[in-house]
Amino acid sequence: MTQAIEIPLWLFVLILLFAAVTFASHFLFPSVRWFFRRRLERAVKRLNQRLTRPIEPFKLARRYDMIQRLIYDPAVTREIVTHAQSHNMPENVAFERARSYAREIVPSFSAFTYFGFGTRLARLLVRSVYVVWTGPRNDAIIQSIPKDATVVFIMNHRSNMDYVLVTYLAAQTSALSYAVGEWARIWPLSRLIRMMGAYFIRRRSRGALYRKVLARYVQMAISGGVAQGIFPEGGLSLNGRLMRPRLGLLSYVLDDRDPKGRDVVFVPVAINYDRVLEDRVLIAAAARGDRRFGARISVVVRFILRKFWQGLRGRVTRFGTAAVVFGEPLSLREFGPDRSVEDLAGRLMTRIETAMPVLVVPLICHVMVQHAGPINQATLTDAVRAAAQQHADNVPPDSLSNIDGAVRKSLAQLRKHRVIEETAQGWQVLAGQQETVAYYANSIAHHYDTGAPTA
Repeated sequence: MTQAIEIPLWLFVLILLFAAVTFASHFLFPSVRWFFRRRLERAVKRLNQRLTRPIEPFKLARRYDMIQRLIYDPAVTREIVTHAQSHNMPENVAFERARSYAREIVPSFSAFTYFGFGTRLARLLVRSVYVVWTGPRNDAIIQSIPKDATVVFIMNHRSNMDYVLVTYLAAQTSALSYAVGEWARIWPLSRLIRMMGAYFIRRRSRGALYRKVLARYVQMAISGGVAQGIFPEGGLSLNGRLMRPRLGLLSYVLDDRDPKGRDVVFVPVAINYDRVLEDRVLIAAAARGDRRFGARISVVVRFILRKFWQGLRGRVTRFGTAAVVFGEPLSLREFGPDRSVEDLAGRLMTRIETAMPVLVVPLICHVMVQHAGPINQATLTDAVRAAAQQHADNVPPDSLSNIDGAVRKSLAQLRKHRVIEETAQGWQVLAGQQETVAYYANSIAHHYDTGAPTA
């Protein structure tokens, strides 16, 4: 019992290693996790005191727990059985497939990453690129929504900067959860996006099991009070107009509506820019008739680093105004139990159209589309002033009060962007840039009855 035993050194080290891991996993790690969990809960409690809409417990749940809850949901379980039968496979194989879908979809939200890093990065990036204008009623609209309702922001999709812009503007309201496509599933971007609370979706998936897992996650998040950000167009507009909405995510919300449960309030969000960073990429895709965008993630990273470097050197160059205006909210409870998802989507897109900001660059492009040939600056300014006054509520006050100065700045910006040039006869569109001018004019065309939004 007390006699010595000789063992190789490597085996002794291995035994010590296993003992250390066992001790840590049973005693040390749970204590450490508990310690940090308590600190997180205290930090979130302080954070919720300054947020208009506090972070709901659902969003703070552990990712593993959410995945388990999702795959054992009765509706998902029934779909697993149906999938196994229809594909002639064992149910455990179908179950593992559902688990892989859940792991792919469910985010791992980090309040520290979202508010400590994400929103600060978003604010720095947005302010280095644009002058931001928000609608005068935005705060009042959010304040008017009942605290126990789930807010779903329904946004038009103009640029990938939309995510950054709305995250920055909503930082004082709550933590938004977005649905993002396959473009974001790139390491290490995917990890950061998950920690920001976004969830991945497959735009082209038609499998019933996948759609059921996705639907139940969206419905659980909605019923848990998690604020959502949805782009119903499903992708970036290639021609500047609002596109026909896709109904998938909206239909998931309607399918789970409960007249006695938590209300869902949709907030239409109209976004417009004086300069869309991807404008020529989108126009080229429209000309080809596809959605294969040439811009790589490395291009985006280089652009961000270049803007930060310019900021450090005090040489920030902004691309005009980025505007976000909230439209009239729509309560799902008041919408009615028998209304269709097509009706809901149509109403929301109409409210986005009504709220669409009218910026000076789109106004200049609108005038130049209507005017054939060169136009002198005085005539152009008068036409822009007249068009702006028709929709004064949608125009930033600074631009409306100083149209002359705003037109001069915007003309200089368009010239620097190599869209227009000044000649002896006046300003004219450069050869081959007619599509670019039409792209910006299309963003406000519906205000002036020059064409209905098309897909």
